[in-house]
Amino acid sequence: MQTFQVLIIGSGFGGQCAAVNLLKAGITDFRVLERRDFFGGTWCQNTYPGAAVDVPSPLYSLSFAPYRWTQMFAEQAELHRYTGHVIEHFGLRERVELQADVERVEWDDAGKRWAVHTAAKGTFHAQFLINATGPLSQPVIPHFEGQERFQGKTFHTNNWDHSYDYRQKRVAIVGSGASAAQVIPAIAPDVGHLHVFQRTPHWVLPRADRTFGRFQRWLLGIRPAYKLLRWMIYWQFETRVIAFKYSKPALHMVQQKALRFIRRQVPDGELRRKLTPDYTIGCKRVILSSTLYPALARSNVTLHSREQAIAAIDETGIVMQDGQHIDLDLIIWSTGYDATDGVISYPVSGKNGTKLRNVWREFPRAYLGTALPDFPNLFIVTGPNTGIGHTSALFIIESQMNYILDCIQTLKAQGLRSIEVRPEAERTYTEMIHREMERTVWKSGGCHSWYQSKSGHVIAMFPGFSFSFHRLTRTLKPADHILS
Repeated sequence: MQTFQVLIIGSGFGGQCAAVNLLKAGITDFRVLERRDFFGGTWCQNTYPGAAVDVPSPLYSLSFAPYRWTQMFAEQAELHRYTGHVIEHFGLRERVELQADVERVEWDDAGKRWAVHTAAKGTFHAQFLINATGPLSQPVIPHFEGQERFQGKTFHTNNWDHSYDYRQKRVAIVGSGASAAQVIPAIAPDVGHLHVFQRTPHWVLPRADRTFGRFQRWLLGIRPAYKLLRWMIYWQFETRVIAFKYSKPALHMVQQKALRFIRRQVPDGELRRKLTPDYTIGCKRVILSSTLYPALARSNVTLHSREQAIAAIDETGIVMQDGQHIDLDLIIWSTGYDATDGVISYPVSGKNGTKLRNVWREFPRAYLGTALPDFPNLFIVTGPNTGIGHTSALFIIESQMNYILDCIQTLKAQGLRSIEVRPEAERTYTEMIHREMERTVWKSGGCHSWYQSKSGHVIAMFPGFSFSFHRLTRTLKPADHILS
């Protein structure tokens, strides 16, 4: 029988962080379940041209695993190498089970443990279950009439086909968010013609990237210097929350900067009109790019705005709502992920057969974005309302680990078997989250974004400073929990 004290589902940074924290706590009886045939998560999966992080690398890294980065905003290849560095340095490879695609999980109340059923590797059992699949792991491709008849090539940016040569081809990219903003400048010089289908424009600010010299990289290898740089970047970025939540004048100043940027980079008035959002900056994810606008202004690039939306797809290309037909060789879906209603993609059954999908029918919710009533010993990394729009997601993940490890160690110290959050504690926390959310630009900025669930609730984001979340997760509050 495949039985462990802890099972971790997902091997990205969330899973790696959980594994290393377990090892540091002296807990070695665990396995990481990974559905793919490689270990590493998003930065090993997303290999599309131009892929890079949009948070400075010294901050977008695990606090216990410093690294000599080559540039301020690391590109995918370097993030892939960093992932390998973490895996090898902490000996995680022998603790992962690859091609273990989870089909469903069920709580056994009598045995006080979780049963995790996989498609190819059988059933695993564990006292504790940590879901670290991440919010950006389920790609979404919208349906259009006739798209199955298209005889050209199609793929999502999450599954880029590097065997396909797009040079001098007629290409469409559907979507204009963060991934598209990286792909477009990377491929525009090489394609025959690029058609960009934009539903809603995004606010764009310049990307202050820089390459680190030899001496600077040497400094990054000195732990106190690395730690100092991390904190300098952290506090610089933390001030952004003031604009997102507390100060409309500050937000107005940022929006004016973005307007000056588009006026400087897009001289054509009609193109500039199509690219200028009609909502408050920050309501949707702000794109950092110094190359997107020049790429969209190229003679071999055509931007199609909402007025020229896709009506259907046929054997040879896209039919637009105005009747125009565009012949294509390749359609790239840059249409995002199910990051709110699809936080956990597999069925979960808790106490007395309680279904997670029923609990989350109105909208996903969790105490500290991590734990749920009726689901003992289950912890969700980057769960509801743990997203952070102004700083590194890894800071939030490490904060969650404080709470998760405290729960596990408290049970171990008291000789108990299960812990679950009380319904009233979860309800009070969730009400606080959505009360605070009303004050943020994500709720009141006049847009509909992937931050929101189908219910209209903002599910992806935490409505405050990241250090506030860290403080909330620093220690377990026994009164908020049922221990048995």
